[in-house]
Amino acid sequence: MRVLVVEDDLMIGESLSEALQDEAYTVDWVKDGRQAILTLKVQPYDIILLDLGLPEVDGMGVLTAIRDAKIEIPVLILTARDQLKDRIAGLDSGADDYVVKPFELGEVFARMRVLIRRSQGKADNQVSVGNLSLDTAHKRVMMDGDPIDLTAKEYMLLTTFMLSPEKVMSKNALEDSLYGWGDEVESNAVEFLIHSLRKKVGQDRIKNVRGLGWYISNV
Repeated sequence: MRVLVVEDDLMIGESLSEALQDEAYTVDWVKDGRQAILTLKVQPYDIILLDLGLPEVDGMGVLTAIRDAKIEIPVLILTARDQLKDRIAGLDSGADDYVVKPFELGEVFARMRVLIRRSQGKADNQVSVGNLSLDTAHKRVMMDGDPIDLTAKEYMLLTTFMLSPEKVMSKNALEDSLYGWGDEVESNAVEFLIHSLRKKVGQDRIKNVRGLGWYISNV
């Protein structure tokens, strides 16, 4: 899952981005509101973490631009503005949740999971496809009730497939879900990951549609 962090504080932005990557999210980080608006015109995200005190265009301006453009991405505000009127204004302007700095990362991650679940129409953190089950809160994958040992990128790839079973995904779409702007991507990285993942979940589980991409089968 891909996250856009909009934060001008370098220390917070860097530590938050690193923590999100450790949680198996793909992260892009921008430092002002104008860049955030431009980015959202060309790159889809699963969730946005938005500061309010931004240069160029403030967070409320970014939020207004997002909702005026009918972009339905969940938005979690992370800000030092702790007044009740600020929280009400943020939520009324289209934010899905509001967390005041300083915050605990565990709470931020939990709130992210809730918002992403809601956007996907899911009630909990459990996802099942055939004999595979995924717990997005604990980053745990089971097959026939037994745990599977996956690398971070294998977990991210399998999550992308399992959240949209039977949906064919192109190589570019899969790269977008796995790699942020600063990541180097080998030309055969996706193919290599699919090859290694098939060894663990079954050769016939992830299928290829020649010229279009791959999908995970419910059968």
